[in-house]
Amino acid sequence: MNASLKKFRTITFILALVELVIFGLVGFFWIYNWFDIRSVTHIVEYIFLGLTVILILDIGFFWAVLLFLKKGRQTNDAEVATLIGSDIQQAYNFNQIGLLAIDNNNIILWSNNLFKDIGLDLVDTDIFQSFPELKELLKTRSDKAIRSVIKERNYEVRYLNEPRLFVFKDVTEYDNVVNYSKEQAIALGVIMIDNFNDVASDTDEAADAVMKVRAIVREYFRQYKVLLTQVKQDRYFAVCNFNALDRMEKDGFSVLEKVRADQDKEDTPLTLSIGFAHDFPDVGKLYEMTEGAIDTALARGGDQAVVSQYGKELRFFGGKSAAIENTSKVKVRSMVGGLAKLIKDSSSVFIMGHTDMDMDALGSCLGVKAICDWCEKPAKIVYAPKRTEKKARLAFQSAFSKDVLDQMTLTPEQAASQIKETSLVVVVDVSVPRNVMAPKLLDLARKVVVIDHHRRGDSFIDRPSLSYVEPSASSACELITEMIRYASANPRIELKASYATIMLSGIFMDSHFFKSKSVGMRTFEAAEILKEYGADNALADEYLKDEYEEFALTNKILATMKTPAYGVMYCLSEDRDIVERSALAKVANQLLSLKDVHASFVIGRTADKQVNISARSDGTISVMLLMEKLGGGGHLSMAATAFPNKEVPNVSTVEDAEKKLLECLNDYLDASKVTVSNGGNNA
Repeated sequence: MNASLKKFRTITFILALVELVIFGLVGFFWIYNWFDIRSVTHIVEYIFLGLTVILILDIGFFWAVLLFLKKGRQTNDAEVATLIGSDIQQAYNFNQIGLLAIDNNNIILWSNNLFKDIGLDLVDTDIFQSFPELKELLKTRSDKAIRSVIKERNYEVRYLNEPRLFVFKDVTEYDNVVNYSKEQAIALGVIMIDNFNDVASDTDEAADAVMKVRAIVREYFRQYKVLLTQVKQDRYFAVCNFNALDRMEKDGFSVLEKVRADQDKEDTPLTLSIGFAHDFPDVGKLYEMTEGAIDTALARGGDQAVVSQYGKELRFFGGKSAAIENTSKVKVRSMVGGLAKLIKDSSSVFIMGHTDMDMDALGSCLGVKAICDWCEKPAKIVYAPKRTEKKARLAFQSAFSKDVLDQMTLTPEQAASQIKETSLVVVVDVSVPRNVMAPKLLDLARKVVVIDHHRRGDSFIDRPSLSYVEPSASSACELITEMIRYASANPRIELKASYATIMLSGIFMDSHFFKSKSVGMRTFEAAEILKEYGADNALADEYLKDEYEEFALTNKILATMKTPAYGVMYCLSEDRDIVERSALAKVANQLLSLKDVHASFVIGRTADKQVNISARSDGTISVMLLMEKLGGGGHLSMAATAFPNKEVPNVSTVEDAEKKLLECLNDYLDASKVTVSNGGNNA
């Protein structure tokens, strides 16, 4: 049909051109009286007769063309009817199914009544001019369907290759039902008041603070039509539909900020931890997901909301305030009691930290080994020299002889071959499965204990038998020291002086010699406890001293200082240099010591195929939130990330990491800024 139309267009053009030439010649002859044409008898009648003949020929030609096109259209309709069947066409029309047949040049030859009824005349037009999205169907040549919107109606489109036919199925009503079902799907939540036990008392001031928080909570959730029931003094149970939950997410759970603002002048401010779960039909399973979400919020230090969607990664909101230090030793005694029981019920214990083990991870491993020795259970530290930072490796080797090291440690491969069903694995200073020294052990172990001071992220060791995650602590060594000192043990747990010295060095490193924002009264108490056990302060400091090469390298990195935003600085090492993670952290701390610097970032290659970013802040910017956007995590004032990771692909060089960091700062720096309360607490 399209070829015939082109042919008719050409013929029409030639005829029109010939007629114009004839009319032009006659006109010139008449105007200029060439060949004395005006003297010819009856010339006017001849001209009129000629024009009449031409007009009749034109009418006849166009009539013939129309007949031909009508016959062609009837032929196409007959062919399509043969392919589809006239009865089927009527069924398609009844069910609001659109059909478009095209030729080899993608020109629409035929359409059924659906498109005519909605006012679209598509025949003899290129289908991709009206529906460019349909090109994907021709590329795939499969049963794939795509979505198209026509006159505010939703259609699912498929392509049948043999008849060259596009089938449009109106799915607007179906989409409306699905969207309505999704919006009305049940969502469960738990809201907890953080620090309630520390604040709650019989005083009027405390009662007034609690009542204000409760009023804010009730008013906020009432606005979103959430059914809220108080199940404990510090705990609420919430039921709503997904539409309400979605609106609260878009609002960023502003109730967190409202409570924080109300409590900013309190010595121990009350905050909220919120956990919601949705997108699963079984209410029992949904409640389990809700409990997991609130546990994650609490493990990350509270003052935040966590939303769990079945089969998807957790979504985090808030988390801008520092975790409030808990000086109560009840939880410590409970945790060490549970750990001791698990150790005693096991045949052997394997202790490991994170890959690129530093002084904090090493000291924590030694502290757990001391607890295992007290329980009289064989325990080995999973140790790989090549996966241990240089300072920690040298300290370990200098503190113990080779024979003692061989008795205390196992390689990851040896541990994997010796582990049994009755064995226990204790993971310290890390909770992300992919970052442990021997990930395979987690798959083989039936009982796992996690002790960490970093905020819990989306990726967490699956179903640990015991989890002690305390973000308010400055280091894992601080947590282990408390467990050793305050355990309800008789006789008390003993700690060798060599162990205590390395643990003290770990506290020095992670607290930046007690200068970090995460340092609290518990940190100094832990250092005092370690001194009681014979820790050598000078030797602990000696373990952390730089060698000349490292000192020169850190100064070389410092020389690259850049300021992408006010109060923010970053440095980067050369891509060919391999830098220890501790060196990156040291440079970040040095940047933070400069006046008016609120956040610092240092980028460097820590292995042949790994690039790290170490981040520090003075507490006014949550570097944890920024590093989480890049696949890492940590504390509000101390965090890090490593590339490559699944969250941020295609990062293999220091320059790649620099670009990603700048993009992250551009997108999320304002959102990560923390309001500092008048009382001095982060809010």
